[in-house]
Parts: sequence; C-alpha cells; structure tokens
Amino acid sequence: MKKTKEVSDKIKVKNTIVEIDGDEMTRVMWAMVKEKLLFPFLDMDLEYYDLGLKKRDETDDKITIDAANAIKKHGVGVKCATITPNKDRIKEYNLKKEWPSPNGTIRAALDGTVFRSPILVQNVPPSVRNWTKPIHIGRHAYGDVYKNQEIRVPGPGKGELRFVPADGSQPITLTIHEFKGPGILQGIHNTDKSISSFAKACFTYAFNLKVPLWFATKDTISKTYDARFRQIFQEEFEKNWKKKYEDAGIDYFFTLIDDAVARIMKSEGGILWACKNYDGDVLSDMLGSAYGSLAMMTSVLVSPEGFFEYEAAHGTVQKHYYKYLKGEKTSSNPMALIFAWTGALKKRGELDKTPEIVEFANKLEKASLETIEGGIMTGDLLRVATPSLKNRQVYTEEFIDAIADHLKKKM
Repeated sequence: MKKTKEVSDKIKVKNTIVEIDGDEMTRVMWAMVKEKLLFPFLDMDLEYYDLGLKKRDETDDKITIDAANAIKKHGVGVKCATITPNKDRIKEYNLKKEWPSPNGTIRAALDGTVFRSPILVQNVPPSVRNWTKPIHIGRHAYGDVYKNQEIRVPGPGKGELRFVPADGSQPITLTIHEFKGPGILQGIHNTDKSISSFAKACFTYAFNLKVPLWFATKDTISKTYDARFRQIFQEEFEKNWKKKYEDAGIDYFFTLIDDAVARIMKSEGGILWACKNYDGDVLSDMLGSAYGSLAMMTSVLVSPEGFFEYEAAHGTVQKHYYKYLKGEKTSSNPMALIFAWTGALKKRGELDKTPEIVEFANKLEKASLETIEGGIMTGDLLRVATPSLKNRQVYTEEFIDAIADHLKKKM
C-alpha cells in the first residue's frame, strides 16, 4: 500500500478515496484514465492498493483484506478488474496457490449488495428491441459459491451435511449422497442477517429509482435455502414497503428464476431485478452484453454499514493484453472503468458535501457519452452501433484522448 497525493490548484477532493488497482489490459487502461481524465483536473488523496495477481501472491492475499479494511475506514473505494486464478493462471504467473476471487473476499468483508446498471447511449440500441428502459441488477454480494467449501471425492463413501449447535444441543446430520465412485461435494451458506440487508437494500434502491422490484429464486427445488430468501423478502415488503410502493405506483413481484429469465425477454425494462449472488454474476454480464458491451455497465457495492465500492463490472480483457504486450494497439473499451471513478467521485462529493466534485463527475460522464454518440468508439461498440457515416473505430488511447477533449471544453 502507498498513499499518493496530487498537489495543485485543481478541484480538491476533500477526503480520501481508496484506489484498488488490477490486472492485464484493464490495469493499462486504469492508468490512462487517471493520467488523462482525472489528474489534470483533480487534486486527490488516494490510498492505493495493488491487487494485481503477483502482489496478491507475494502478500499471501493479505493485501486484499487490507484493501477491504481501507474502504471501511474511508467509506469510498474504486476498484479495477482483477484476475481470479485457475490452474492455468497458476502456471502462467507461477503462483503459490489458487487464490480466491478478490471481489468475493472484499464483498464478504463489506457484505451488502452489488447494484449494476447499463450505460446507455443513443446510437447503441439494446440487442433486445423491446428493452426501451434500463434493467438494473441488484446482486446479493455474500455467500453462496463465492464462500464455499468443496471436496474432490476420491472414491466410494458417504457425503454428509452436518451442523453442530453452539449451545451443545443435538447436531443435525443429513446425507447428501452415497458415493459408489469418485465425484464432487460442495457446501454453501448464507445468513438471515445478510439476506435481510440484501432485501432492505433492494427495496430502498428500487423505491429511490421509482421502478418495480423483481426477485426470483428456485424455491420449488431449494425448499429451505432459496425459500428462506423468498420468505425474508416477503416479510420485509409487508412490514416496511407495501404502502410506500402502492403510493409510489410501483410494485414488488416474485417469481421463479427461470420464469424471470423468460419474462425479462418480453419486458420493456425499467425495473430492478434482485438476484442471488451467482444469478446476479451471470445475468449482469448477459444484460451488459445485451445493452451493447460488458464494458457498458456500472457497478457499486453498497454495504449496510454505509461503505461504497465502485468497480468495473467486467474482466481483465486478457486477449487484448496479450496483444498489448506484443506492442500491438488495441481498441479496448474503458467506459466501465471511467464510470467506476465517476461513481466513486460522486459518492465522495455527496458524503463530503462538495458539489463541485459531483459536477466534475457528471461532466466526465457526459463527455464520455458524447464521444460515443459523436461516432468515436471502440471496436466492441462499432459492431452494434446504429450505422452512420460518422462512426469510426479508434484505439483505446485515442478514445480516451477524445473524451479528454470533450471534457476540457466543459471545464
């Protein structure tokens, strides 16, 4: 960790933002965004944490915990995309072990809910033609497979699920499967407290947006785990939100997850879709792509304790990074990275009561959108943009330079 400060007569960000760096091509773009779109205009105190894969390996992943604790201390963090290593990555980076997802670690530390929304531009229509309004995703950011335990079953034997009460009462033991040969076992968990926080966050977010809230599980199959999510959501709605929603002209709708996926394809949008952790992970990428690109999605982790972490909602753009290492130019889209920074700046400005910071962030967002709507875009957007003679594909740095030009005219 190191602390950096840009001293100047630029617009002053009053309090510290926790900066969490990442991996591969997104790390390269992250540096460009700071150099060309932030540092020329802002005087910031940044508490910096390098969550690049090699640094996590060097620190036995302690730096990830340190970054999460820093967000708890300062209230606002902004994070680049990072690698969650698999066996191939262990060999590629010569790692000590298969380290867990840094996003999962930070989300477990902060609890809360991840909210994701599409970045809409006029000349990039959604792939689903009837989606005339944004579909927001509320993703539970705790538990499930992201904090699981797994066993590679080597041969015949009994797999059991066991709970030992702290009060010394009789343990509960259930047989999962009688194995006749090799297989796999997985154990996941959640807590009433975290599910309740998730429900409160989703009802609050939808109410503030004045959009209906959808929630979906598979409680017909998972009659305890998924059913508990449905029960807590319904209790929260009946107790705290039913009258408020009626007065606001919005509603709460529960259905099965497979039915929700089918219905969403016929929807016009304009909803908040609350999803369990894994469902939200998958479906937010689907929505991002359908609205133009995985790089056209904002993401913020909202903790019930009042901490906020803004992040890129996509991966590290591995293929483009390999091209970059060869000295080849890439047309990678930095929009999600830019909007992670603007989200963090707006929240910092809101908490610090410094409207000039919020105004700057809004100007940067508008400059970014105007650049695309003016026909200057990266390759991922050119393929799906409304055809126009003024459309042209540019390289990553050229795209950021064009945004900087628009931004300077607004300052």
